[in-house]
Amino acid sequence: MTSRSLLHCNDQYATYPPSWYAATANSTPQWGALEGAHTYDVAIVGGGFTGLSAALHLSERGYSIALLDAHRIGWGASGRNGGQVGTGQRVDQDELEQRVGPTLAKAAWDIAEESKALVRQLIDSHAIHCDYRAGSIHANHRKRFDAHSRRFVDLLRERYGYTDIRYVARDEMQHLVGCPHYFGGSLDSGAGHLHPLNYALGVARAAQNAGAHLYERSEVTQVVSGDPATVYTAQGHIKARFVIYACNGYIGGLQNTIARRVMPINNYVIATEPLENSLALNLIRNGACVADSRFVINYFRLSPDNRMLFGGGESYGYRFPTDIKAFVQKPMLQVFPQLKDARIEYGWGGTLAITVSRLPFFQRLAPNVLSACGYSGSGVALATGAGAMLAEAVDGTAAKFDVMNQLPTPPFPGGAALRSPLLALAMTWYALRDRL
Repeated sequence: MTSRSLLHCNDQYATYPPSWYAATANSTPQWGALEGAHTYDVAIVGGGFTGLSAALHLSERGYSIALLDAHRIGWGASGRNGGQVGTGQRVDQDELEQRVGPTLAKAAWDIAEESKALVRQLIDSHAIHCDYRAGSIHANHRKRFDAHSRRFVDLLRERYGYTDIRYVARDEMQHLVGCPHYFGGSLDSGAGHLHPLNYALGVARAAQNAGAHLYERSEVTQVVSGDPATVYTAQGHIKARFVIYACNGYIGGLQNTIARRVMPINNYVIATEPLENSLALNLIRNGACVADSRFVINYFRLSPDNRMLFGGGESYGYRFPTDIKAFVQKPMLQVFPQLKDARIEYGWGGTLAITVSRLPFFQRLAPNVLSACGYSGSGVALATGAGAMLAEAVDGTAAKFDVMNQLPTPPFPGGAALRSPLLALAMTWYALRDRL
């Protein structure tokens, strides 16, 4: 799968997808394309959460920054995702302790919590209007998961001192979420949700105000290593002391070391028409976002104008489904049959990146070339934190970056050529297991 196919096969060039996020963006300023020859301290490839956060934090440290995006700022997964700001790493903390030991697991936990706090800090300090709301529910679709939820909550409260989470028994879950098929789970008041495109554009404005130069419609075609490195686009090139890859699912063939360890997958979201208050209240009573325990996760929340924003379904080839609305409406109605008469007004897809271990892939590819990606569906907080850690590493303080680099992210079996069919086979099995 090439970078060009991923960047151009599903969407109109340099145009935000027809999502509810794009329709309700505060503003969508346009930045010019890179033209001619330039010199910067740091060239950043990718205009999502990772790249924007790195641009902001490096600019605040006095570096000259060029950020390049093939389409528009926040055009990729950063402007299309479910908007959930989660706690911890993508892998549950008890499982992470088993994989990497308690010391590294605790360091990774601390970094994830700092990343989550950074999201709130950026929203407050830069007055980013992105509808942040606290509260996140994890809902079990099988009763046998309830015991683990209780143990997991106890672990976070007792060993990690995280008291914002509590166990939710089935009766309360039935009250909070209007789905009779869910059992117990947890409620995390330290997590939350936001409008991801408005958040991305807010960080972009902050980075620009700090001095960063943002370039749209500037697809990077080649990066030549060296000191300085040279970053090429169709219209120009940049000489840079440092290069940061912040491409996530859109890395394609631009950098093979990254491509072997991250797998692009497509995920989809729909938005209903605005719902009557009485109906919306019975779907999610406390305004939290929800994610369930399925391997192919259903995740959903209510928008400020009472729409159900529902994410579900994945695909592993080049193309999005022909009818995204119908594709996602099916799992939505399995959870909320009471929405059978609700009109679906928006449906959109996006490409994210997962790793074999579901842990982020941080790598120093050369002394002056760094990358962070592979957030596996937990990118709002982790990618924001990654940008700050990349900035620290460029500035000579790599302690946190090195912690993340120690997390295991092996290459996909078969490399880039076989990862798609092998993953599709595995995901088919997990989807079947969810149904059974």
